[in-house]
Amino acid sequence: MGTIKAVCVSDAKGVQKEEVGSAVIEPDFGIVGDAHAGKWHRQVSLLSYESIEDFKARGAEVVDGSFGENLIVEGIDVKALPVGTQLASGDIRMEITQIGKQCHSHCAIYHRMGDCIMPREGVFAKVLTGGTVAKGDTIEVCE
Repeated sequence: MGTIKAVCVSDAKGVQKEEVGSAVIEPDFGIVGDAHAGKWHRQVSLLSYESIEDFKARGAEVVDGSFGENLIVEGIDVKALPVGTQLASGDIRMEITQIGKQCHSHCAIYHRMGDCIMPREGVFAKVLTGGTVAKGDTIEVCE
């Protein structure tokens, strides 16, 4: 069992997301108001809180959403979950479709730190059932 530490969105691709507290997630779409939502396999992005904290310990000055992540999850090592794993938070159910991504043009974090965790530790999911997600909600791996 884990906890949603932050819910982040942006209205444009390629920019840092902003923490919004809560958001509506629609099935087969993603987070309403987020530029990455749509009918494709990367509707919601997740990153482990612990991965972000480890990166901060190396001197990175980042805030929630800096990596372009939608959901920051504490207590679950999302990058270790295999593709096909389902996660549930309240009524919301998501299925992991991709772990990591190719970084075509390096972000500001990469240029500042020489590294970015999203390409290897970010996890992407499609939404099976929707609902509202909020900071502090629980999230769990479905067996």
